[in-house]
Amino acid sequence: MAHAPARASTSASTSTVPEAADLHRGLKTRHLVMIALGGVIGSGLFISSGYTIYQAGPLGAVIAYVIGALVAWQLMTCLGELAVQMPESGGFHVYAHRILGPGTGFTTAWLYWLCWVAAIGSELTASGLLMQRWFPGVPVWVWCAVFAALLLAVNLAPVRLYGDTESLLAGVKVTAVVVFIVVGALAIVGISASGAPAPLLSNFVTPDGLLPAGIGGVLVAVLAVFYAFSGTELIAIAAGETDDPARVVPKAVRTTMVRLVVFFIGAIVVMAALVPYAQLGSADESVESSPFVTVFAASGIPYAADVIAVVIITALMSAGVSGLYACSRLLRSLALAGDLPKAFARTDRRGIPALAVVVSLAGGLVSLVSSYVAAGTVYVVLVSVAGFAVVAVWAVIALAQLVQRRRLRAAGVDPASLPYHSRWYPFAPLFVLVACAVSVVASLFDGAQRTATIIGVVFTAACYLVHRLRRGASSSSAEKVPA
Repeated sequence: MAHAPARASTSASTSTVPEAADLHRGLKTRHLVMIALGGVIGSGLFISSGYTIYQAGPLGAVIAYVIGALVAWQLMTCLGELAVQMPESGGFHVYAHRILGPGTGFTTAWLYWLCWVAAIGSELTASGLLMQRWFPGVPVWVWCAVFAALLLAVNLAPVRLYGDTESLLAGVKVTAVVVFIVVGALAIVGISASGAPAPLLSNFVTPDGLLPAGIGGVLVAVLAVFYAFSGTELIAIAAGETDDPARVVPKAVRTTMVRLVVFFIGAIVVMAALVPYAQLGSADESVESSPFVTVFAASGIPYAADVIAVVIITALMSAGVSGLYACSRLLRSLALAGDLPKAFARTDRRGIPALAVVVSLAGGLVSLVSSYVAAGTVYVVLVSVAGFAVVAVWAVIALAQLVQRRRLRAAGVDPASLPYHSRWYPFAPLFVLVACAVSVVASLFDGAQRTATIIGVVFTAACYLVHRLRRGASSSSAEKVPA
């Protein structure tokens, strides 16, 4: 088969990252799709998306999401090609290690681990705050503890049960988005319980024109959209625990991207068309101000705010489950590479790296605590690294595909013979790299993001330095796979 030479080409490296043979394989295509959707669709879509529309204008927001979707789509073609060649738990950290060198693999893993650790902390806090809607007498920390225990239980379960649970959680919010788009589309043409006339696309015209914030507003929104699509990379981390990566991964990549494009762009179009522009600008970060609540309430759905609150809690838990999964597999992968004690690589009889799961959850709890006791120091650093990590990881994936393609051709392997290959090469990786570079440069001109970018760059440099000091310049050079 054509797949064999490609595997030989990639395994010919001197990488110290072994195959993840002791993990139990049981994830199906639907699991990978739902894991990715679980990591992407969160409270940002249900609550904060309205403010994104206000920043760029209705049309500007749609343009920003279309651009973001194109970048994410091209990224996924790069990721899918690498994941089929190296279907291992650890995903892009393993690709970076083998293709770009151990230092890059080490740095990529820690960037992404801290990204999800910060996310887990914020998701637990948000869930606890939302529960006070119905139980105002119960302290937030109690709910944080309950939800943390839930995340731990799901991630310590056999991998197939984990996949089924995440599919169920992600299915709730996917259903909510689909219903929102359908109900909203009907309301746009004048079919709703309120009997309001059809607004069509009249709300796209603001008092300041179609693009009230200009091109600059669209670019700022694009940065937010990149973060909105982050989480699609989870397919690569989970690829090593599938039964048939060559078949499952390509199908999961295609299915995930189609659904994300429909869900995100469809939801944004509905919001922009039905919720007045001025109302979006005055909205706060509460459930009641959510565009979903506004549209559902106008369509006659009872208890719309409570329904959306339940959906948001489910969305937060779904993202937390996916995030803890990613964190544990990254720690395990680091241990296999010799960058952490071997204890982190050990799995129990069900194939679960239990220590890596527990330590990752502890990291999320530290993030949660730091948001209260060290909000201006530790938590700022965590959130800054998390924001920068998305762009950094996307750039690493694109660069890894560029280098790997060059190696395949040097080894006489036709990329077209691979079970899955990016048909847009070299446009896809170059497009992603340019988009990432532009987003980093643009962030330096935005006061709210400048500090986060600088901290992210400093943290990245520190990771490379730590790796070099730990392994020594000579050994680091010897381990790196030549191009």
